[in-house]
Amino acid sequence: MFSRATALKQLEELKKDVKEMRLAAEDWPTEFQTLISIILSARTRDETTIEVCKKLFQKFPTAESLSNASVGDVEKIIYPVNFFQNKSKNIIDCAKKILNELGNKIPHSIEKLITLPGVGRKTANVFLSAYGSDAVGVDTHVTHISNYLGWVNSDKPELIERTLKEIFPKEKWSEVNPTLVRFGKSHTSRVEENKLLDKIKKIE
Repeated sequence: MFSRATALKQLEELKKDVKEMRLAAEDWPTEFQTLISIILSARTRDETTIEVCKKLFQKFPTAESLSNASVGDVEKIIYPVNFFQNKSKNIIDCAKKILNELGNKIPHSIEKLITLPGVGRKTANVFLSAYGSDAVGVDTHVTHISNYLGWVNSDKPELIERTLKEIFPKEKWSEVNPTLVRFGKSHTSRVEENKLLDKIKKIE
């Protein structure tokens, strides 16, 4: 019988067989840079996003500087990320709203974060968990692994998020996304990943 205790053991097991890696949301000096990097990381490898953001933040390190950038200048820097044209416009508009409407402060509530251009629920949750809030960001890795292990039975992000919050105690919420993302990125072969997940699935 599936239980919270089983899920907690499985979560800990997922942490063991992963490579050391930096995720796109980690190790930026400011909240603004963290948020922009998470926006740019959507449907893009973290490794690519991090290198792109290093170049972007050399030229536009703050909301003020990015808000004054031209879309063309930003596109030239961030073109390696997927959907770079839409993202260029979004991050400039996001910087403008942070600067002009939010007093140059990043909100720490999901309701306010998702009003920012380019910020959906997943981006907001990943940002919040990066700064110690209890949140669960749902991406493709979280969706696949959560379903495979039987934690959830859905491909709808909001339902997955709600279910995972019911399964795991609040203090574990912020661990779910980075743990599952690192596991998924460490095992790029789906066959290899599923073999390991089959072993973890047997944990009781």
